[in-house]
Amino acid sequence: MTYDDRTDETPGSAGSEMAGSGAEAAGAGGRDEACLPAWAEGVDRRRLIWLAGACVLVLIGLVVAMRHGSGAAADGAAVNQAPTITVIVPGRTTVEGTINATGVLAARHDMPVGSVGDGGEVRSVLVNAGQWVHAGQLLAIVDRSVQGQQLANTQANIAVAQADARLAQANLERALKLVDRGFISAADVDRLTATRDAANARVKVAVAQRDEMGARLRRLDIVAPADGLVLERNVEPGQVVGPASPTLFRIAEHGDMEMKAKLSESDLAQLSVGHPAMVTPVGAARGFAGQIWQLSPVIDPQTRQGMARIALPYAPEIRPGGFAAAQIRSGSTVAPVLPESALQADSRGSYVFVIGKGNRAERRPVTIGTLGDRGVAITQGLAGSERVVLRAGAFLSEGETVNPQAVASADAAR
Repeated sequence: MTYDDRTDETPGSAGSEMAGSGAEAAGAGGRDEACLPAWAEGVDRRRLIWLAGACVLVLIGLVVAMRHGSGAAADGAAVNQAPTITVIVPGRTTVEGTINATGVLAARHDMPVGSVGDGGEVRSVLVNAGQWVHAGQLLAIVDRSVQGQQLANTQANIAVAQADARLAQANLERALKLVDRGFISAADVDRLTATRDAANARVKVAVAQRDEMGARLRRLDIVAPADGLVLERNVEPGQVVGPASPTLFRIAEHGDMEMKAKLSESDLAQLSVGHPAMVTPVGAARGFAGQIWQLSPVIDPQTRQGMARIALPYAPEIRPGGFAAAQIRSGSTVAPVLPESALQADSRGSYVFVIGKGNRAERRPVTIGTLGDRGVAITQGLAGSERVVLRAGAFLSEGETVNPQAVASADAAR
C-alpha cells in the first residue's frame, strides 16, 4: 500500500476513530451525569442555597433602601410645606419711654372779664382780640351820665354838711366864752356840742356817699384785671351791659398757654410734675417744648382717664380751643423692645408668638410698656432671648410647625 493509500485510509480511519471516541465520550458523559457521586450533589445544592440567600439579601436591601428613600422624601416634603416665618431675638434695651397723647389747647389761666357795675350803654370798645393789654387798662367805656349827676349831688351834700359843721362849731365856741360870765348854762353848752358833732358826722356821711359814687363810676369802666392777651371780644358799642351780662372779654394771663392731655390710668401713673413734653398743634409746622405743671388728682369714672396739663409759652400757632398731639417723656426703662408688627391682641389681652422646641409656635401673653422710637417695650412676659415672630403672628395657630428665619433687630425696625 502506497503513502497515498495510507493517507486516504488513515484519515478515514482516524476520523472514524475520533467520531467513535466522541460518541463514546458523549455516551460516557451522559452516563456520568446520571451516575454522580453523593459528595458532588451536595456541593451543587449548597451553591444553589447560597445563591438563593444572596438574592434574598439583595431584595431585602432594595426594599429597605426604597422605604428609606420614600421616608426621607416625605420628611423633606413636610419640611418644605412648613411656612417660612421671620423671627427676631429682641434682647434687652434701655428705652426712653414716650407717652403719646392728644388734647385741646387753652390758656393756662383764662380770665373772663364782664361788667361788675350798675351797667349801662357801651359808648366805645378800645381793644380787639389778639391785642396785648396791661393790668388796669381800659377795655370799654360805659355811659355814666346818670352816675355823674349822682356824684355831683353827693359833692353838693358834702358842701352843705361842711357849712353846717362850721356853723355848729362857731356857735359852740361863742357859747364857751359866755359860760364863765353866766349867760350860758352847761346844758346849752352840751346841746351846742352835740349839734357840732352831728354836723361833723353829716360831713363824713356826705364824703362817704361821694366816695361810693366814685367807686360806682369806676366800676362802670371795663378794665383788664392783669397783663395778658385778649382772646375774645364779645361786646360792641351801643350794647347795654350789666352785672347779669355774659362775658365781654376773655384774657389769657401773661399769654401763657397749655395743652390739656387726656391719659389713661396706667399712663398717668408713670408721670409726675416737671416731665418734659413736645406739643404739636394741628396744622403747625413745628412742635413746642413744654412740661407738665399739673396732674389731675381724680380719674373720670366713665372714661377711666385723667388729665395732664402741659405748660406752653405763647406762640401764634398755639390757639386756645385747637387740637394738638403731645409726646411726653416718662423716663427710661430696660426691657425687650419689639416692633408693633410683632404684637397681637384679642379678648384675652396682648400676646406674641415665640418659636419653641421643634420650631413650633407658642402663644406668650405680654404686658406692654412705653412706646419709644425703637418700638414697644415689653414689661412682662419676655426675657429677651426668645425667638419672636415678627410679622405673621395673625396667621399662625398655637402649636403650628414653622420654618423660622432670623433677622437682626435693626432690620426688623425697618
